[in-house]
Amino acid sequence: MAWKEQAESLTEYLNCPICLELFNQPVILDCGHNFCQACIQLYWEDEQRNSCPECCKVLRGSSLRVNRALANLADKARNLKLAPAKKERSLPCPERQDAPSLLVTIKEPEVKLYCAEHQEELKLFCETDKELICVMCLDGRGGRSHKFHNFMLIHEAVTKYKDKLKSSLDLLRQKVAVLEAKLKEKQDISEIGDKSTGLQNRISSEFAKMHQFLDSKEEGLIRELKDQEENISETMEKNLQEIHEHLDSIQQKLARLHAKMDQKETFSFLEEEACRQNSEDNHHMLTSGNLPLGIFKGPLQYTVWKQLIDTISPAPTCLTLDPNTAHSWLILSDDLTSVRYGDKGQLLPETPERFYPCVCVLASEGFTSGKHYWEVEVGDSAEWDLGVVAESINRKGDITAMPEAGYWIVWLRRSEYKAGTLPRTRLAVSAKPKMIGVYLDYEEGQVSFYNADNMSHLHTFSDIFTERLFPFFSPCLNGRGKATEPLKICSAKGH
Repeated sequence: MAWKEQAESLTEYLNCPICLELFNQPVILDCGHNFCQACIQLYWEDEQRNSCPECCKVLRGSSLRVNRALANLADKARNLKLAPAKKERSLPCPERQDAPSLLVTIKEPEVKLYCAEHQEELKLFCETDKELICVMCLDGRGGRSHKFHNFMLIHEAVTKYKDKLKSSLDLLRQKVAVLEAKLKEKQDISEIGDKSTGLQNRISSEFAKMHQFLDSKEEGLIRELKDQEENISETMEKNLQEIHEHLDSIQQKLARLHAKMDQKETFSFLEEEACRQNSEDNHHMLTSGNLPLGIFKGPLQYTVWKQLIDTISPAPTCLTLDPNTAHSWLILSDDLTSVRYGDKGQLLPETPERFYPCVCVLASEGFTSGKHYWEVEVGDSAEWDLGVVAESINRKGDITAMPEAGYWIVWLRRSEYKAGTLPRTRLAVSAKPKMIGVYLDYEEGQVSFYNADNMSHLHTFSDIFTERLFPFFSPCLNGRGKATEPLKICSAKGH
């Protein structure tokens, strides 16, 4: 019966593991196990000093602490006249595999609990008073009556309260799960905050570089303008001084001229006038200076933008296509920067690098580190595939484009833009892009796509890269009768 098993379990708990009797002056070791004081001292005389008979843990000291709570429980068990029955069992040593087991032949106690008031076996549980009672307690013979209380058999009470405890435990587990979910959400919020802070710092750093470049260019132009102003002003001041000197000279000559006009000697007058004309003919004309407006009033923003491109990292780079990877129906330009679908296949050697039957081609440049960006002109083509692939991808037979297979690409089919995820991700494109930008950050595991016409974001893959990655291109077949154009790789300097 369940109540009997409960009582037996209680009595077993109150027995010394060495003598298998109710504890007599129990002491507790540092490892947490309890023994009769006399038993443990006797054990230590025969076995290794300061080791626990149950767990075999070697203790640092030999001090024994009296366990008064356990002693009180053992005394109460004696007063209840529990009748132990004995059976054989052994005490293993889990930590010391080389130590012999402490084999003790005993009889496990067959426990019965008795009422302290009536000396009858306790078989009932009073739910009203929450205590064990005997049959005589029901009519209150010799004491308080439980007759009109709620009571049940002990094993029924155990089952009932176990169910209640299980329900409470289930409820607690649910609360713990909710709290753990909230805690994780809080951690996620903290992580998002940390990521946001990192991105803000990166944005500020990138724009600080551009601001520094633009400020430097602005200061340089203003400094050059001031230098031009000073040089021209200095020249004009010098010219003005010469003009004043020349004006004084002319006024003096005019005065002499008036004086000579009054002279009556015609020959002398004509001779001096001829000398004066020769002197004036030999004088240089003075000119004024002007600021070079073409330098300071031209297309300043565009001029600086073209210089800014050289400082951008990564700036759009001009890749070249690898003809050894191109499907035989693809036609590459002479400079290997554009690809289109041809009308028939070419006689090309069948190599492991070449795609078949998928009409694809890779760039000659592969990347194992760093940040890279390139742009591809797609024009009005009805179909295309673009992105990044791993060097080890399958290039023969059917291909399932997904990151697990080494493909991080997007495509256009039937006027729908999609990313190569599973399931496929449909991209929200407000305006049909004429040019697609592809950004690769190898260390951060990022591949992003943009409408390069206005740099609006289309999609981003996040992954971990472990091998060389190559830019991937496919003009597809024939656009299903719709417009098809070559895919052209562009660079910033080619815009």
